[in-house]
Amino acid sequence: MNMLESVKKYGLYTLLLGGALLTSCEEDVEAPDEENEEEVITDVTLIFTNTADATDVVMASAEDPDGAGVEELEVLDEITLTSGVTYTLTYEIFNGLNPSDVEDIGEEIEEEDEEHQFFYSFTDGAFSDPTGDGNVDDASDPINYEDSDDDGNPVGLETTWTAGDPLTGGAFTIILKHQPDIKTATSGSNDGETDLNLEFVLNIQ
Repeated sequence: MNMLESVKKYGLYTLLLGGALLTSCEEDVEAPDEENEEEVITDVTLIFTNTADATDVVMASAEDPDGAGVEELEVLDEITLTSGVTYTLTYEIFNGLNPSDVEDIGEEIEEEDEEHQFFYSFTDGAFSDPTGDGNVDDASDPINYEDSDDDGNPVGLETTWTAGDPLTGGAFTIILKHQPDIKTATSGSNDGETDLNLEFVLNIQ
């Protein structure tokens, strides 16, 4: 074998080996995991329905016209409940950035209930049931969740509340957490990403 043939031969080996190594490296690179993005929410309505009289409904809303933009959800209403009355709290939650294709985020939360939970904070003693000041500071504090995911963990799309003694200028805060792969019976308001954090003025008359 002359020198020229030797160079051609080993040059070909080098190219083949390099190609094999490159292919191997490409196969070893894994696609990045899909990120769990926060929900885009532009409209939220809290609906308190008197459990003894379905025509007695109290609603309070918040809006965010630019969704994920620089503006935040703005609370538009105060919550005014009647002392001694028990209410069921439900929600209407939408992404209305595209008026021709409004997304029902409440439905998405229900479908992905194993990843979501509402937490609540309120003026201490504002309700006779649940008692206390909510479970934002301690997830084990009482909240009357009426729904749960397949693992039996609370969600919070439906809760019940019995208004306490008259109160003016109190506070009622809802926090919706997105907790993919980390939601458990003991996960709290500091776990996961925050989809909603709204504070309403609470009055009881």
